[in-house]
Amino acid sequence: MQVEARGLTFEVRAGGPAEGETVLLLHGFPQHAGEWDGVTPALHAAGLRTYAPDQRGYSPLARPEAVGAYRIPELVADAAALLDALGVTAAHVVGHDWGAIVAWGLAAAHPDRVRTLTAVSVPHPAAMAHALATDTEQKARSSYIALFRRPGKAEKVLLALRAAALRKLLGGVGDATRVARYADPMRAPGALTAALNWYRAMSRADLAAVGPVPVPTTFVWSDRDVAIGRAAAEACAAHVTGDYRLVTLAGVSHWIPDAAPGPLAEAILARTGDGR
Repeated sequence: MQVEARGLTFEVRAGGPAEGETVLLLHGFPQHAGEWDGVTPALHAAGLRTYAPDQRGYSPLARPEAVGAYRIPELVADAAALLDALGVTAAHVVGHDWGAIVAWGLAAAHPDRVRTLTAVSVPHPAAMAHALATDTEQKARSSYIALFRRPGKAEKVLLALRAAALRKLLGGVGDATRVARYADPMRAPGALTAALNWYRAMSRADLAAVGPVPVPTTFVWSDRDVAIGRAAAEACAAHVTGDYRLVTLAGVSHWIPDAAPGPLAEAILARTGDGR
């Protein structure tokens, strides 16, 4: 389905019983709403209604050119506007990777719109900032961001040889068919640039503006995540004032929705059940 919000048209995957409580599912880089396909059947079976949008830059008709259009406040405003357009007052919000940053921002700025939060892989921005300032290992894990912020250079590196580097980055999602499911759309003109603009628009000021989260929250982290280390994961608790739990998945890569959809669904349902 297509949903109009803030003058943009978003592609949205909807499922589950129409009368069920709403779960808003926010994907990360460089994926799309399809990353939730392994998770949603369990949510639907539990009576929940899900909406998974292809976010700004990923939906072809929601792809502004200006880098500044991809700042965190704009991404958070999109999520709130999508809830408005769907007629949803408050939702259980789940976000992976960059989608987690949007979810953290929504829960901090608009806690009345978020019944519960399940953030996956990426902790609260303030926890990330703390780890980057104090943990040498996290600095090394995040070094790839410097490339992603270089216009033109990042696209050239990631898309060369039929997107070989992008496919390698996505290696943890599963077999070649699953990798292609995410890599191929990024080869469309302008698609990868729009996705990378999330990194290019990122600023310390916008990250610091994400305040404490007062809603019931679960952070799901995996101990084989190459991008997020233990220091950042464990620092997350200090930035949630509501009920909080950390769920650690052993032996799982960064790509949790693809690599461990069952355990992730269990964590989401445990949190949404507490929030009913």
